[in-house]
Amino acid sequence: MSRYISDTYRLQVKERASFLCEYCLLHEEDSFFPFEVDHIISLKHGGASELDNLAYSCIYCNRNKGSDIGSVLLPDLEFIRLYHPRLDKWEEHMELDGAILQPKTKIGQVTVKILDLNHVNRLMERRILIEIGRYPIGV
Repeated sequence: MSRYISDTYRLQVKERASFLCEYCLLHEEDSFFPFEVDHIISLKHGGASELDNLAYSCIYCNRNKGSDIGSVLLPDLEFIRLYHPRLDKWEEHMELDGAILQPKTKIGQVTVKILDLNHVNRLMERRILIEIGRYPIGV
């Protein structure tokens, strides 16, 4: 599997996502760091560098996700996959409660946990963006 992602694919991924992180919904204009194209299913798990396996991601979501494809929920030790932007609808798995991203499903719960979507720094950023009308955009 090739790690290379063409400029054409990168632009298509950005435009398809409306320049939003497909995990936390942050707009790239509201980030100090450039966004990245993420392999939803990592190469090491058999994912490919094809459009249906690529997502637009802020640096925080992408770094926290790494090559993970899911996690175990306690106490049941049940493996649950992460939110998949090509298969899932964001609003079915998460909802905004003030500045907090609340999981609505087990997929949402795992995604919030692994991507650390409610870290104090992310909450402060989201709260400010909500106050100035910049979050959420496009949902």
